[in-house]
Amino acid sequence: MNARAELPIVIAPGQRTEVGYIGQIVPRPNARRLLQGRGVFVDDLRFPRLAHVVFFRSPHAHARIKKLDFSKARNMPGVIAIVDGRAVAEYCKPWVAVLGHLKGIKSPPQHAIAIERACWAGEAVAAVVAESRAQAEDALEHIEAEWETLPIVVDMEDALAGRYVIHPEFEDNICFKRELDTGEVDAAFAKADVVVEETFEFGRHTGVTLEGRSLLADYNAAEHTLTVYHSTQAPHMMQDILSRHLDIPEANVRVIAKDVGGSYGIKVHVYPDEMATAALSVMLRRPVKFVADRLESFLTDIHAREHKAKIRLACTKDGEILAFDLDDLTAIGPYSVYPRTSGIEGNQVVNLTGGPYKHKQYRAKMNVVFTNKNVTCQYRAVGHPIAVALTEGIVDLAAEKLGMDPVEFRRRNLIPDDAYPYTSASGMKFEKLSHEQALKKLLELMDYDKLRAEQAELRKKGVHRGIGIAAMIEVTNPSPAFYGVGGARISSQDGATLRLEPTGMVTCMVSVTEQGQGTEGIFAQIAATAVGVSIDRVRIVTGDTGVTPYGGGTWASRGAGIGGEAVLQAGKVLRANILEVAAAILQSSGEMLDVRNDNVVDTRTGEVKLSLTELGRVAYFRPDTLPMNFQSELMVTRHYTPRSYGFAFTNGFQASLVEVDVDTGFVKLLKHWCVEDCGTIINPLLVDEQIRGGVVQGIGAALLEECVYSPEGQLLNANMADYLVPMAGEMPDIVIGHVVTPTGTSELGAKGAGEAGTAGAPAAVMNAINDALRPLGARVAAQPFTPERILKALGKV
Repeated sequence: MNARAELPIVIAPGQRTEVGYIGQIVPRPNARRLLQGRGVFVDDLRFPRLAHVVFFRSPHAHARIKKLDFSKARNMPGVIAIVDGRAVAEYCKPWVAVLGHLKGIKSPPQHAIAIERACWAGEAVAAVVAESRAQAEDALEHIEAEWETLPIVVDMEDALAGRYVIHPEFEDNICFKRELDTGEVDAAFAKADVVVEETFEFGRHTGVTLEGRSLLADYNAAEHTLTVYHSTQAPHMMQDILSRHLDIPEANVRVIAKDVGGSYGIKVHVYPDEMATAALSVMLRRPVKFVADRLESFLTDIHAREHKAKIRLACTKDGEILAFDLDDLTAIGPYSVYPRTSGIEGNQVVNLTGGPYKHKQYRAKMNVVFTNKNVTCQYRAVGHPIAVALTEGIVDLAAEKLGMDPVEFRRRNLIPDDAYPYTSASGMKFEKLSHEQALKKLLELMDYDKLRAEQAELRKKGVHRGIGIAAMIEVTNPSPAFYGVGGARISSQDGATLRLEPTGMVTCMVSVTEQGQGTEGIFAQIAATAVGVSIDRVRIVTGDTGVTPYGGGTWASRGAGIGGEAVLQAGKVLRANILEVAAAILQSSGEMLDVRNDNVVDTRTGEVKLSLTELGRVAYFRPDTLPMNFQSELMVTRHYTPRSYGFAFTNGFQASLVEVDVDTGFVKLLKHWCVEDCGTIINPLLVDEQIRGGVVQGIGAALLEECVYSPEGQLLNANMADYLVPMAGEMPDIVIGHVVTPTGTSELGAKGAGEAGTAGAPAAVMNAINDALRPLGARVAAQPFTPERILKALGKV
């Protein structure tokens, strides 16, 4: 998995090139600490009087709570409190997850602990607080419950039909619906030479983070303050939500995200059990910790991507795409998830389907429905894998019907690289994409013609190899148009504070959090470059609302593009302020000075005039030696919000080479390629590994991962033995290439890269499998593409 098309310079910590650290491979500053076991995760924290909470969860997919008997459980050793939903509701107000710009979206109020009924198997209906986790779990076994089971809706088509409505206050099970029509779709299909149609299905799956969801809340009644240690992506968002729903002033709430063991979007949502934990801390006036075990994670971590979509494509005999027509149905569980809502994924599918191509006509209909399964919401590459698979799957089908090479078909329809800025048929505004360059580079990397020749020879020998291609676009650097415009209190800005210490070190505090993706590393590179210091003299602080500037955190591939720009701008101002201090000390003109390699130097000769250590000593401890009216300002805060475009779209191409065993249905991944244009590349190694990780996650969705429910609404594979995830030994070499088109909306020019691999991999793998099966007259369209489904397509089972 370590193949790479181009190898940039690798530099050791402290080594600096003439142009700085941006664009260089630099080891992450936190890697050594983590590898030595010095990471601090929520479950590592110990406090005096710390209590532990576990939740009594509904065994039924839909049931009314007739009685909860806590009498036996309360007498168990170590039990501090056992509470139901009504008790917690006195401390935590319910929420409703809707957004103003998603017209018509609806969802019922949701409580931290269910009060009258449970709406999915796994929903919490009571909490046990004890002196240890083991004691709490023992007591949990002694809770007695009486239930009245209610009708359930598990299938999303049944939900859409409305034969039973889950929430009686609504007339149907539709959470949100959207229609888009450019106006002349029917005419385009009427004049088309070729029309192709397919129904694609996508199995719901989840993030499977290494560290489960976890939260430790510590309420101080004397000061009416709440400190929350949280494995989260968005500390400031959670600070705001905890403040409003627990009635504690926002300034009195501090959220700290220490080391986080992976997120993938799973940890950017509000979870009822986590809100209940904070409420219990307030209720009991002591610290309370909740850590989800693996079973709880499968049952309650948000799921994603349960879709069934019919798509049609119209084109001419020469291969010109005239129109797309989409009808998408997606199921989200019984509630829209707070505060981002569960309508965004389907909305993204509508926005992004057909994205790379220059057709003018597009029609889409999308329904988001409630069901009695766990809730779904935003997960890595929200909506992208669905939209890309729909688009690229139907494009391949059209090329097949025309007898045209799939690469040539795409080449004829891609938006030309010189056509930007460009508005897509769905209304998405693209600043500058580079699909033509990316496709050219991809074909060179994979030696496409040679692979096709090898494929033809192997087919003669009964070996069934397939080559799949997929174009992709990725939403990054979201502006306020994503959530803020809908009324959500989710910040689209990020901030950075840089401070020169008396020793000449630079402390950089950033509102973007570190989740294991390497943001601390790139912020150190940007800060060191902007200020003019060596990277080992930069210290990064993230994930603490009590220290860092206000910002959105980590989601939607925004860390480098938004947080990085804030760091750059703060660093430039700090550098200028340092030079003002130096000029005052040296009684020289600041225009003749610069900061290089931890020193103030003469720009003409490069002569060192003053070390930053000495400058810090004078500025902090001997300001009396400076001019009377001069004041040093060696701490700078800057924020950045993207405004010119709704998003900074990235783009690229992926390709997959597979071999299908037609007797067993097993798919062997032979090689995978990805060419991505994410703008300015700050650290090539981090970018490449982010893309590789995303590709692996996308392959998991394509071949392995699915949350399987019974007709009774029970999750059947809530464990790591039955829920399959990709393993290193099963993955192919993943070759990464780049096209670089910096965004003009920021000085840094960086876009995001964290979700591109996930966005395009399922489509590339699907097309490769179908390419292998094509001579046999078979195809698959339901993910994951398991051996059973492949054998069914071949008519062998």
